[in-house]
Amino acid sequence: MTMIRLYLRALALLAPVKRLAWTLAVANLALAAAQFAEPVLFGRVIDTLSGAPAAPDAFPWSTLIGLLALWAVFGLFTIGCGTLVALYADRLAHQQRQAVLQDYFEHVLGLPLSYHGATHSGRLMKVMLQGTDALFGLWLAFFRDNLAAFVSFFVLLPLALVLNWRLGLLLLALCAVFAVLTAFVMRRTEELQRLVESNYSELAERASDTLGNVALVHSFARVDAEVTGLKTVIDRLLAAQIPVLSWWAMVAVLTRASTTLTLLAIVVLGTLLHVRGLTSVGEIVTFMGFATMLIARLQDAVWFVNRVFAEAPRLAEFFEVAGTVPAIRDRPDAIDPGRLTGLVEFDDVSFSYDGKRPAVAGLTVTARPGETIAFVGSTGAGKTTALALLHRAFDPQSGSIRIDGIDIRTMKLAALRRNIGVVFQEGLLFNRSIAENLRIGKPDATEAELREAAARAQALDFIARTPGGFDARVGERGRSLSGGERQRLSIARALLKEPPILILDEPTSALDARTETKLMAALDEVMAGRTTFVIAHRLATVRRADRILLFEQGRVVEQGSFDELMAKGGRFAELARDQFIAGATGSAAETDATAAAAGHPG
Repeated sequence: MTMIRLYLRALALLAPVKRLAWTLAVANLALAAAQFAEPVLFGRVIDTLSGAPAAPDAFPWSTLIGLLALWAVFGLFTIGCGTLVALYADRLAHQQRQAVLQDYFEHVLGLPLSYHGATHSGRLMKVMLQGTDALFGLWLAFFRDNLAAFVSFFVLLPLALVLNWRLGLLLLALCAVFAVLTAFVMRRTEELQRLVESNYSELAERASDTLGNVALVHSFARVDAEVTGLKTVIDRLLAAQIPVLSWWAMVAVLTRASTTLTLLAIVVLGTLLHVRGLTSVGEIVTFMGFATMLIARLQDAVWFVNRVFAEAPRLAEFFEVAGTVPAIRDRPDAIDPGRLTGLVEFDDVSFSYDGKRPAVAGLTVTARPGETIAFVGSTGAGKTTALALLHRAFDPQSGSIRIDGIDIRTMKLAALRRNIGVVFQEGLLFNRSIAENLRIGKPDATEAELREAAARAQALDFIARTPGGFDARVGERGRSLSGGERQRLSIARALLKEPPILILDEPTSALDARTETKLMAALDEVMAGRTTFVIAHRLATVRRADRILLFEQGRVVEQGSFDELMAKGGRFAELARDQFIAGATGSAAETDATAAAAGHPG
């Protein structure tokens, strides 16, 4: 994007408040036009005074009073328009900044997990904050200074040429020099400014990444190393930023120098013209006022170009993210099927992340309402990906997934996901109270419902021991809780939602054997009447599943009930025996459970 396109796109975001924006624009136009009256009237006053006779009775009082009165009228008008612009430009910029920030936040949350997996959250936060800050600054500057400055050029230069074309050409030459100088500096610093912004993005990502893994930093004594790494990024940023600042500082110095040079040139040229009778003293004074005003406007213009130039990479990043079209989104004719019964059908479903190696290949399975289907296999076999397709974290490249006979791609995303409860392998919690985290599953849940869900997830005891109970904050990502406590809250949240379809992605991976036994008993009750998909590495947790699907390299290589697969003596039975041997060195409870699952005596 060019700077002009970025700037116009930034202004286009004011469309929701276009009435106020147009009012401010008209006020700016009137303000710019009225400001030229002052130097013209001043020149007329000087000519009136210099040409008036010394005798009081012959002095042109009426002419002078008329000029001064007109000057006062224009002055009051300028004050009024200036007050209007200053007051409402701030309101408009603040209001639209918050509105755009909210729209960006909503848009980013709606982007698919594949996008978030490839984009650092620190970068998205930096783009949101810096992008809206840049928009705020440009909007405010546009209505306070830039619009009036641009209008001034189109009014002042023709007016100057009409009043005295010889002096007017001097002002025109000044504008040309500024334009050439600004274009030269922009060309020299464009690449450096992009490098500056890329370093800012890296700085935000690295700082966010480090702060998000403080436990890792402390445990491996990496405080000094991480600080040094951040300093390296800062040094690269400054190495690119300082030359940019130096170039624009040179423009600022030349702008100040041009003030003195231009005024001197007007006095010299005006004197020569006055001697030849080609201009009056009043016109010389008028053009000195024009020059002062023009230089101020040129400074505004240079500042504006500098500002847009500096903000261009941030705006480009902001519009890039804001313009990202999610691959997973509602179709125009998407439907809301209401509450589903839970008949789930995978029909020859295949999916690949990179287009080369299949993550899921030819998956065909039907889960009837109330059935529990277990997906097992080694890490990376395709279990989690298959169920991510069910709640449309991704869409399959071939085949289809239907619920109650309806292709899930024809459903509204929100409607589909309301019917599916997910307990992830990692307990994902907001830095909010326990109650707020649980109510994500059911926003209008009563305290009694919260307590019931927590009890069924074996979480009520530790909540009661926590100071503040349900009102206690859990810390960033739930860090004030243990892994098992976080997972139990995640399960309680899913239970509170009471969806017809449950996805349990290693729901007991963070629990000890005793708590796992209690939790599985509670889950048995909750899964009754619901279609449930369980992903598990520990085979003891899928012992009571109606069917088990063994995945290898994205394909189902064995399926059946636990007893059928053990009797078959295939790959599943081999995995069960391997876990029994490994479990012999673990806790007695877990060893007994695995041994029983594998058909061996404890």
